[in-house]
Amino acid sequence: MDTWLLILGMLVITFLTRYSFFAWPRLRFPHLVEQGLHYVPVAVLTAIVVPGMLMPTGEWALRWDNAYLLAGVLAIVIAALTRHLLATIAGGLVAFFLLRWAFGQLPI
Repeated sequence: MDTWLLILGMLVITFLTRYSFFAWPRLRFPHLVEQGLHYVPVAVLTAIVVPGMLMPTGEWALRWDNAYLLAGVLAIVIAALTRHLLATIAGGLVAFFLLRWAFGQLPI
C-alpha cells in the first residue's frame, strides 16, 4: 500500500507543478530564480553521466582501461572545441566503441 501512496503522491506533485504554468500563465519568477533555472539541465545531465563514467561497474574505475571515462573526456573536449552537438555525440560514441574494441571489452 505504501508503494501506491508514493506513486500517487509523485503523480499529484508532477501534475501540479506542470499544470501550474497553464493555470497561471502570467506567473513570472524573480530574475534570480530564472537565472538559476538555466543551470538545471547541465546539473541534471552531469548527475546522470558522471557516475556512469567514473563507476561503470558500481566501483571506482579511475584506470586507463576505462573506456567510459576516456570516451567521456574526449566527448567533453569535442564539445568544448566544436560546440556542435552531433559532432560531440558521434565522436563520443565512435571513441567509446573503438576503445572498448581496443581493450577487448566488447561482448562479441
